[in-house]
Amino acid sequence: LYPVTGRSLFGGRSDAEVITQLARGGAGIVQLREKNLCDKDLFELALLYRRETKKHGMTLIINDRPDIARLSKADGVHLGLDDLPIKGAREIMGSEAIIGASCHSLEQALNAQRQGASYVNIGPLFPTPTKPDAVTVGIEPARQSVLKLKIPVTVMGGIVEGNIDEVLLTGVRHIGVITAIFGAEDIAVAVGRLSRKIQNQVRTEN
Repeated sequence: LYPVTGRSLFGGRSDAEVITQLARGGAGIVQLREKNLCDKDLFELALLYRRETKKHGMTLIINDRPDIARLSKADGVHLGLDDLPIKGAREIMGSEAIIGASCHSLEQALNAQRQGASYVNIGPLFPTPTKPDAVTVGIEPARQSVLKLKIPVTVMGGIVEGNIDEVLLTGVRHIGVITAIFGAEDIAVAVGRLSRKIQNQVRTEN
């Protein structure tokens, strides 16, 4: 499970409390995705997330900003299609950094792999309140990417407990979620329930 922050959904919960809840639910990673902060505020928030994720042994990815990811000593950066190219982010972050790339199609995913992405994210699969104007891509690009790519494939966009089984049937095992986690009354419980769905599918295969 790959939680991606939506702080507008925190409902008065502090960032530190949210990270603790993620860890309690079993999440091992979080992406800090906040589009509307100035550089100073985003950097300070990234430092807080780095401090708190280290306490829980969690991986930290910063959305869009390889400079802030490096300065905050995050583990990696997630790039959108309009962000800095993967090669440029790699020069800033170093060879060991995790660099993810958003894609809408198999062609884009293959291109990201060629450029040196650590993983790709396909989406949005379904309509999502976090991107109300985005065109959904459905699950087929995810299925194709799992078959064709050598790097991990993650997915995002409108994934909830009611449709995660359909998503898992594509072969994807890394599920990005915002609303179904951070919009939940109990974040730890939501993480646990979604994580168990993924684990059950993996166990079925084995």
